[in-house]
Amino acid sequence: MATTTDTEITTMRPRGHYSARDVGLLAGVSGNRIGQWARRGYIRASQSDCPPYVYSYQDVGEAILVHELLDEGVTHRRVRRAIDTLRERHGNGWPLQAADLATDGRDVLALEGEAAWDVGDRVWQQKIGPENLRQIAGFLQRGGWAARALPELSHIEVNPDRLSGRPTILGRRVPVEVVAQIAEEPGGIDELHEGFDLSDAEISDARQWWHAVREYAEAA
Repeated sequence: MATTTDTEITTMRPRGHYSARDVGLLAGVSGNRIGQWARRGYIRASQSDCPPYVYSYQDVGEAILVHELLDEGVTHRRVRRAIDTLRERHGNGWPLQAADLATDGRDVLALEGEAAWDVGDRVWQQKIGPENLRQIAGFLQRGGWAARALPELSHIEVNPDRLSGRPTILGRRVPVEVVAQIAEEPGGIDELHEGFDLSDAEISDARQWWHAVREYAEAA
């Protein structure tokens, strides 16, 4: 996300394979919400645009940016308008990652040089730009939206080229969700120590992440 140029974003191959539920866990919303966003054109399923819809790592990043703008108070209608405009301008499937954007708490504006900051009498603050994209990319790589609220997480990794992009224990092919579920079972901690060779810190991070993202999965 953050280290690519506009041209690279336009031409890059979609990576990873995620269901709507998987995207929701990483983007901080329910899988149902992801499906709604895709049907209404806020994001797309770039790995498969027909049922069953399959999303890419880049689509997850775009969903996080939609969530970010909505949290800033920008209305759904204005988010969609900005996305449509940017798609026409940049011609790619991840428009929010291709432009610097600013918000005033109600609307969103694509920045085209410093003059864009002086539109009318409203105060615009940059919300999506190179530095912000780097920060969001870091959150995604460390577990997605939950990593924002849990900055101490250090043993979770989201790599689109490992297990199709499912969150795993850092450097391992062990899904975080599986670790967290086993940890809840009687004797599960011992099994994770002995059978998976996981440390207490790795298990703790998995449990914290899973506890946080379950709230997203259960949201309306």
